Amino acid sequence: MAITSALLAGARTSAVAQNQDQNYPTSPMPSTSAIRILLAADIETTLSSKMAGTLEKISVGLGQRIEEGTNLAQFDCREATARARVAEAELQMTRQNLSAREDLRDLNAAGDLEVAMAETEVRKAEGARILANVQTSYCTVKAPFSGKVAKVYARSYQTISAGTPLFDIISDGPLKIRLNVPSVMLPHLAVGVPLNVDILETGTTYPATIKSINSRIDAIAQSIELEATLDQVYPELTPGMSGIATFPNFNG
Repeated sequence: MAITSALLAGARTSAVAQNQDQNYPTSPMPSTSAIRILLAADIETTLSSKMAGTLEKISVGLGQRIEEGTNLAQFDCREATARARVAEAELQMTRQNLSAREDLRDLNAAGDLEVAMAETEVRKAEGARILANVQTSYCTVKAPFSGKVAKVYARSYQTISAGTPLFDIISDGPLKIRLNVPSVMLPHLAVGVPLNVDILETGTTYPATIKSINSRIDAIAQSIELEATLDQVYPELTPGMSGIATFPNFNG
C-alpha cells in the first residue's frame, strides 16, 4: 500500500512538472543574424492619367532621372483647350450682361432681381472656366518630386482612359529599410537605435538607424515591423536590394 501511494505521488509530481514546462516555456532570446531586410525608396508612387485621351508624347524612359516638375507625358489637348476657350467666352458674355443689367437698374429699367440673376450667371460661368482650366492642366503629366522612373506603362499615341497607370517613380535621397523583427526584441528597440545591414548584392555592411516602429505586433508571426534609414546616401544601392540586419546593442 505504501509503495502504491509513493508511485501515485511521484506520477502527480511528474505531471505537474510537465504541465509547468508546457505552460511556461523558457526559450532563449532569438538570434538577430537571420533578420531579412529590404531596401525601398522613401517615396514610391504610380502616376495615373487624370483624363481620357490620346498620349501625344512620352518624354521619359525607364531608369531616367527626373526633377520635380519635369514634363513626363503630354496628351493631345485640342478638345480640352477648345472647351476652356468656350468657358472663357461665356464668362465674358455673362459679365457684359451683368454690367448691362446694372446700368438698366440705374435707369430704373431693371429690378434688383434681374441684377441678382445676372450675378448668379457670372458665378456659374466663373466655375465653368475654373473647371475647364483644371481639365486642361491634366493634359501635361508632371513629376511630383525628384527621382527616377521605375516603370513606364504607356506608349506615345496610345489612347487611354482616366485612371490608367502611366509611370512608377521613386524618390531620391537615403533609402528606407523595411524589416520585421521578433516581438521579444521590442523592449530593446526605440527610434534612434542603430543597426547594421549587410547587403547581399554588394557584400558590404552599412550603418542605419531605426526611424519608426509599428504600433501593433503580428500575433501570428510573433514579429513587429520596423522602418530604418541609412545614415547617408550610397550611390551603389538601389531599391529592391535585400540583406541581413544586425543590432550591435542587442545581446540576443
